[in-house]
Amino acid sequence: MEGSAFVAAPSGGMTLAQLGADVIRFDQLGGGIDYKRWPLSNSGKSLYWNSLNKGKRSIAVDFRNPKGRELIQSLITEPGEDSGLFVTNFPAKGFLSDDVLREKRRDLIYVNLTGDRNGGSAVDYTVNSRIGLPYLTGEGQIPVNNPFPVWDVLAGQQIAVALLAAERHRLKSSQGQFVKLALADVAMATMGHLGYIAEAQLVSENRQAIGNHIFGTFGHDFVCKDGFRVMIVGISQKQWDAIVRVTQTQEEIASLEKELNLNFSREGDRFSARKKLCELFIPWFAKIRFADAKKALDEAGVCWGRYQTVEEFVKDDPECSTENPLFSMVDQPGIGEYLTPSQAMKFSEFEHEPPGPAPLLGQHTDEILAEILNMGSLEIARLHDEKIVAGAEVN
Repeated sequence: MEGSAFVAAPSGGMTLAQLGADVIRFDQLGGGIDYKRWPLSNSGKSLYWNSLNKGKRSIAVDFRNPKGRELIQSLITEPGEDSGLFVTNFPAKGFLSDDVLREKRRDLIYVNLTGDRNGGSAVDYTVNSRIGLPYLTGEGQIPVNNPFPVWDVLAGQQIAVALLAAERHRLKSSQGQFVKLALADVAMATMGHLGYIAEAQLVSENRQAIGNHIFGTFGHDFVCKDGFRVMIVGISQKQWDAIVRVTQTQEEIASLEKELNLNFSREGDRFSARKKLCELFIPWFAKIRFADAKKALDEAGVCWGRYQTVEEFVKDDPECSTENPLFSMVDQPGIGEYLTPSQAMKFSEFEHEPPGPAPLLGQHTDEILAEILNMGSLEIARLHDEKIVAGAEVN
């Protein structure tokens, strides 16, 4: 069971659904706070909501009605070894408190995501401003926000991992548990894992925003003769040697090493000389067209990528097409057919499941009530008449 809004919790449930779980999300009648969130299709449907909820089932319930709350509780705590699994970023209080639900099922596995560890609200933008990353993006002293919700995405994966770890524990011990996860803690832990916190404590010089350079190694963007822009990276020795070889700058590199008393076989020295190194490579890119640069970079084994817009990526890149087994064309009711990814993991003993569409709001209400709660048609009809539940919207 999933009760969710925005990115992290829905993406956690989506990951589990794409791995084969029967994920049932409960939605407020008419949809929750993110049901109409941008981007929207031409018909006004949320591409955001539908993309994050593909492969799930949906039951629409009036949360405000005591009978609706009882239905949700019954679904969350339904008996069976493959049930009693609940993920949510709704507050764990009231009818969704752990104490109340655990009275109904002692071995319940309940994964609850909050904004911060004290239960306060937080999103990527507020978390990032706190941990300092916007001051390392762009150049200069003005903070630059990153549009990608990295902590939401990581928290969604943590939700899936937490549920699977807790279920494995329950299989071995018959014990359920309440798992608390905070978005801000995911970000802070990652900052520690990547050395940012230790650096701030132990290194005397603060890290600065460095634009399109890569901290601690060599990497930068370059413009080809016909205006195409590429990013090249020389992290490993092999990658670095390939850059020097393809740009035919061996002599200039050796001379610069001698001039600066540096050794470019060391990443740190390449980073220290990053601006002068870029000056050596700019002429090669400036005199070559992109098609020829692509051929030369590939043949030399350079680690590189072309800059392109999202629209160009979708329109022109074969990796973003059905040529890539990750993608399928899916017909989403109310929206139409569009390219949809499955999950990225490939298992040798599992068949690859193509992605399915997201449910219409309340699409599975009746079958869930009948299948899981064993309700008869008259009882289900009464819930509809009392507007406690609803079926799929008519498009």
